[in-house]
Amino acid sequence: MVSNLPISKIGYGCYALSGAYGNQMSHSEKMTLINQAYDLGITYYDTASSYDDTESILGETLKSKRHNVTFASKVGMDGVKANLTKQGIIKSCENSLKNLKTDYIDIYQVHYNDPNTPISETIAGFEQLKKDGKIRYYGIGHLPIYETIEYLKNGNVSTILAEMSAISLFRYRELEPLLSNYDFRMVAFSVTGRGMLSGKITTDTKFDKDDIRSIDPLFKRNKLKFGINIANNLKLIGEKHHKTAVQMAIAWVLQKKGILTALIGPTKYEHLKENTEILNHQLSNKTMNDIEIMLEKEQKLLDKCLKDDVECILNQSMCTNYNQLYEDLVYVLEYCIENNELSSELGIKLFEKLLINKKVKNYSIKALESVKKEIQDNRIIKI
Repeated sequence: MVSNLPISKIGYGCYALSGAYGNQMSHSEKMTLINQAYDLGITYYDTASSYDDTESILGETLKSKRHNVTFASKVGMDGVKANLTKQGIIKSCENSLKNLKTDYIDIYQVHYNDPNTPISETIAGFEQLKKDGKIRYYGIGHLPIYETIEYLKNGNVSTILAEMSAISLFRYRELEPLLSNYDFRMVAFSVTGRGMLSGKITTDTKFDKDDIRSIDPLFKRNKLKFGINIANNLKLIGEKHHKTAVQMAIAWVLQKKGILTALIGPTKYEHLKENTEILNHQLSNKTMNDIEIMLEKEQKLLDKCLKDDVECILNQSMCTNYNQLYEDLVYVLEYCIENNELSSELGIKLFEKLLINKKVKNYSIKALESVKKEIQDNRIIKI
């Protein structure tokens, strides 16, 4: 298993370095940050071929330290189209190896689903790369649970990427029961709730249009209020231990069953240092239990509020603000998929319709309203 790799309990995720949160950095700034992460004890680095130039940055920065670090990259997106064919995987891996300036990738992971390629072919591609010594292990991520299980049954999956934080437990709750039947570990990402658990986000916080959080459901409506409440509660619990809210959030994830490493991704040194200061801190059973009780209480309140949010959006009269309706439908789709009110297949297709519609120049509210109607017509409401 991956336990023989140099894997720190906290890993560095390179998504933010690609500019996903609107904070553009220079080449030298990225290199400096990666070196700082290494100096603070981080040996696990997660990237993807689609994360701008981050593979090349990692390869250049950590070349002399290659045998002391773990590189995890991803495959699945060929431009804007999913491609998990055997040939596509091998070609993508060759490109990533060149970018990373290495002979092998420690963990190569499915990034997104390719509905047009059989899972057996994708597994065959990974196994061929292992046989050729170009990857050591492979993992999966961002897949519906039924496909996750198929990979686990038919492949040698070592890791599963899972969004997990005190304000996002859906994926972890799906995967945790599988640990008793399959030999894998979870790589938790967004463990600080994309900054929500820093305690610095308020209902008045505005994000730039280039910041993915500007449309992220986590920062909308009652989900935003829920996240702020959780951050405030973690701050109160942390004060008893002389720790910040975000440090408590990371420590809590690290002590959950099945977690291999928790990915952080600060672009500022002071945040990086704050995050890594929790590396050797162990929460007591009582503190873990206090957090669990608090989260359960907050989740029950949120569940009712989310239902109200969704009903309000779906039953409102035609919206005249395109951006608002787009954000609302993303919010609704995420809720319906997570609560099995829409199938994953249909939910993903409707997400794609939204994305395509926004990219074309003649996008219209009428097209979004048609997506809204598909949700209404196909939604399975639980009594």
